[in-house]
Amino acid sequence: MAVDTETFSLLRDGVARFVRERLMPREREIAGLDRPPRDLLDEVRELGLFGLTYPEEYGGLGLDALQEVQIGFELGRTSPAMRNFISIHNGVAGQCLRHAGTPEQKQRYMRRLASGEIVAAFALTEPDVGSDAKAVKTVAKRSGRGWKISGRKRFISNASFAGLFTVFARTTDETGKSSLSAFLVEPGAKGLEIGKSERKMGQHGAPICDLMFEECYVEDDALLGGKPGVGLEAAMKGLDRGRLFIAACCVGLAYRLTEDASDYANARQQFGVPIARHQLVQALLADSLTETFAARGMVESAARKAVEGDRITCEASMCKLFATEMVGRVADRAVQVHGGNGYISDYMVEQLYRDVRVLRIYEGTSQIQQIIIAKDLTSRRIRGERLS
Repeated sequence: MAVDTETFSLLRDGVARFVRERLMPREREIAGLDRPPRDLLDEVRELGLFGLTYPEEYGGLGLDALQEVQIGFELGRTSPAMRNFISIHNGVAGQCLRHAGTPEQKQRYMRRLASGEIVAAFALTEPDVGSDAKAVKTVAKRSGRGWKISGRKRFISNASFAGLFTVFARTTDETGKSSLSAFLVEPGAKGLEIGKSERKMGQHGAPICDLMFEECYVEDDALLGGKPGVGLEAAMKGLDRGRLFIAACCVGLAYRLTEDASDYANARQQFGVPIARHQLVQALLADSLTETFAARGMVESAARKAVEGDRITCEASMCKLFATEMVGRVADRAVQVHGGNGYISDYMVEQLYRDVRVLRIYEGTSQIQQIIIAKDLTSRRIRGERLS
């Protein structure tokens, strides 16, 4: 159920003000830290942003997909480092529990997640496994009244401060059949080690770490859904909303970059006039705004379809593919408009240019999105469906 229009308008205005007045002035500070500042985390909790997509019955805001992307447009205007942990918490990590958790698991964790008491992390990627979830090598074996998990997870966002990990591991039933399962693991579990934060090209301040599992023991009630084999389906359902939200944040960031480039072009003078009056600079700005507008329309269209209850796996992939590639082009043009100044760290465009690069990689690379889209397309045509 969606939040009523008046309440949502107040929420969106509050988020826009928070981004403008609290996050943007501290972007450089955040980039120098290993984790989000505690005071800003408290403000995120007060705004209810940890509970964006969590059901109202568990203390969340219960936003529908269209409302969620509207918030994404606002959050996207600041450095992705601060937005990143909010989207993962509400997206792939939280959606798995929402879609596949048992009533007992939801009762145990959902309220704490919605309030921001604990932050969620999504542990699927491994050193040799990225987009191919079926190739997961981490294993979970029966041990008494629980399970022992062994393996290594790679590049896990939020890992250094998460209070709950959704961990994907391969399980084998009595007949020897193997399937992908998911486990809800808390950071204090015996046999779990959290690695050091990685040094990255961009998105500094949004830490990623490895997780090492050495026969990490969890009780039977940690098995997501209460039975083996629900991991892959849970992951895919979580990824749909997660990819759509990433696309929405790309739209917000593209608007930010285009505004910054336009402001710089109006202020910077060459040949006696602002460079904004030079046609080739105008072309850079025009292309950026046009592509941003196109991406926004795609995201809103897909979100409306989700609100109507339709499956949006293909649409979410198209949105993520286009929006992440788009914001990369917009960032490149913004640097070009800034000229030499865009290449030095005195201007935020330099940081944002590095920040956007990973958007084409995590939660499914652009190439994976192309595969998903093409498979959906050809399957629909085999069934004789009309494209629209």
